[in-house]
Amino acid sequence: MAFRIQDIDDSQAPLLDHLIELRARLVRALLAFGVAFAVCFYFADHIFAFLVRPLTEAFPPGQGVLIYTKLYEAFFVEVKIAIFAAFFLSFPVIANQIWAFVAPGLYAKEKRAFLPFLIATPVLFTMGAALAYYVVMPTAFRFFLTFEGQKGGLRLEALPGTGDYLALVMQFILAFGISFLLPVLLMLLNRAGIITRAQTVAARRYAIVGIFIVAAVATPPDVISQLLLAIPLLMLFEGTLILMWFTERRAEREKAAEGASAQAAE
Repeated sequence: MAFRIQDIDDSQAPLLDHLIELRARLVRALLAFGVAFAVCFYFADHIFAFLVRPLTEAFPPGQGVLIYTKLYEAFFVEVKIAIFAAFFLSFPVIANQIWAFVAPGLYAKEKRAFLPFLIATPVLFTMGAALAYYVVMPTAFRFFLTFEGQKGGLRLEALPGTGDYLALVMQFILAFGISFLLPVLLMLLNRAGIITRAQTVAARRYAIVGIFIVAAVATPPDVISQLLLAIPLLMLFEGTLILMWFTERRAEREKAAEGASAQAAE
């Protein structure tokens, strides 16, 4: 019995070490987010000016206006902007802390396998967010503003609120950024052996339907925004199938080489 209790004590020590390390990593990540939030809140006006530029350019020169109907709305908009921007600013530190906690438990081969995904995730997200900001939002806003004019003898005028506009911008950026991570998800499932390229090709028609459903749900209810999300996702899906073909061919060659080496050793 004494031996068994000693075994339990020995097993608890590494667990406590991991928990202590996890706490330290979380504290560092939260500190990084806190510092980023303070910086972003100080520059919230400049960040909001950057986010509102697509709407400003969609309006005729000098005619655009943003309103807020609640006294506290403008303040909370700046808080939301600071939180939104602070996450992106502190993400490299947060991701580094996560990787530093997970990496010691991985083999060298597993680390090399995960490294491309760690690089591709922020790159693809940034590409999606850039597409939303520089292409989709200006196009959608110009389309929405075409409904201004005289309606039944009354003037119909767009008076967007600051809170509503920020929510719309965040919806665009997050929807496009997260959707552009589709190749990362598919390649991870492929590397884990959950799906193969042949299975993915066989399910292409369902994937196309799913992409259009995601585009319809993630974007505002206008056809232009939905198509501007669905078409790049279809291209990314087809590009992922090509990557799967190369990775599966390489895995087959490595497996054949290992089998030949094993036979030669016998």
